[in-house]
Amino acid sequence: MSTKVKICGLRTEVGLDAALEGGADFVGFVFFPPSPRNLAPEAAAPLAAKARGRAVIVALLVDPDDALVEAVVVLVAPDMLQLHGEESPERVREIRRRWGRPVMKAIKVRTADDAEAALRYPEADLILFDARPPAGATRPGGHGAAFDWRVLDGVKDQVPYMLSGGLTPENVAEAVRSTGAPAVDVSSGVESRPGEKDPDLIRRFLRAAKGAKQ
Repeated sequence: MSTKVKICGLRTEVGLDAALEGGADFVGFVFFPPSPRNLAPEAAAPLAAKARGRAVIVALLVDPDDALVEAVVVLVAPDMLQLHGEESPERVREIRRRWGRPVMKAIKVRTADDAEAALRYPEADLILFDARPPAGATRPGGHGAAFDWRVLDGVKDQVPYMLSGGLTPENVAEAVRSTGAPAVDVSSGVESRPGEKDPDLIRRFLRAAKGAKQ
């Protein structure tokens, strides 16, 4: 069974087409203004419509208030909500219940203790292990930073998860071989500059990830 792949931070039809034609299983849209990948819900709606039924549509939110979640759910109709901030287990549970969508919870990782925080989120349908951002960062992800995949050893068999953080077309196959990750996520690793997806890099990443042996 090939590795599932999420292409996150899509903003244009060109990038979305490359992801869908290359066989992406998940496509992600970011709703967080500090990010260079940010979209307004109104702008994401036609992209999501094009992807519907072809890939799982994921809305990335960072400590969102109820009004933003509602706007994204109504206008974009995502299949899954990705919570990428400091949301508590209680907040994850509330969002999942209130809006009736599966939830992916991002866990920021540098150490094995960081990774174990995933166990606090039994309500999450999927855990995204991402690299802890550098000091002073103004956003929680999308920095192109990797972490030592070995720190997942004590927890990765206890939760359904997706691997993220510094993945590129060059290292994703090794990441899959090393961790056995059933799914991987990429954003900055397929960009020519922050926020600009490169269709060729997207295609190369998908080929490398799906051809990797677990």
